[in-house]
Amino acid sequence: MSYQERNITVSLMSSILISAFYAVNVLRMSQTGGFNSTNVFSLWATVIVLSIITNIVGSILSQIVLTIIHTIRTKEEESFIEDERDQLIALKGTRNSYLVFSLGVLFAMLTLVLNMSPLVMFILLTFAGLTAEIIGDLSRLYFYRRGA
Repeated sequence: MSYQERNITVSLMSSILISAFYAVNVLRMSQTGGFNSTNVFSLWATVIVLSIITNIVGSILSQIVLTIIHTIRTKEEESFIEDERDQLIALKGTRNSYLVFSLGVLFAMLTLVLNMSPLVMFILLTFAGLTAEIIGDLSRLYFYRRGA
C-alpha cells in the first residue's frame, strides 16, 4: 500500500466512524424528542472537533507506525513523492466529492421548500459534507487501485 493510499484509508475510516456517530445521535435526538437547535448545534460542534482531531492524529500515527514497519521490512526509506498521477487522482476524488456535496445541498434546500424545519436543512447539510468526504476518499482509493 502506497503512502497516499494509507492516508486515504485513515481518512476514510475516521470519516466513517464520525458519520456513524453523527447518524446515531441524530436518530437518537429524533426518537427522544431532543430535536432542538441547542442539541443540533452542540452535536455539529462535536462532529467538527472530532473530525479534525481524528484526521490529524490518525494520519500522523499511521504514517509514523507504517513507515517504521516498512523500513524494518525492506530496509529502505519510503518515498513521499507526489507526481502528476497522484494529482490527477486527487482532482478526480475532489470532483466526486463536490458532486455529492452539491446534490446534498440541493436536497437540503428542498426541505425548506417543503416547509420543514431549518434544523432539518442544517442536519442534511452536515450529513452531505460527511458523505461527500467518504465518497471522495472511496473514489481516490478506487482510482489508485485501478491505476488511473
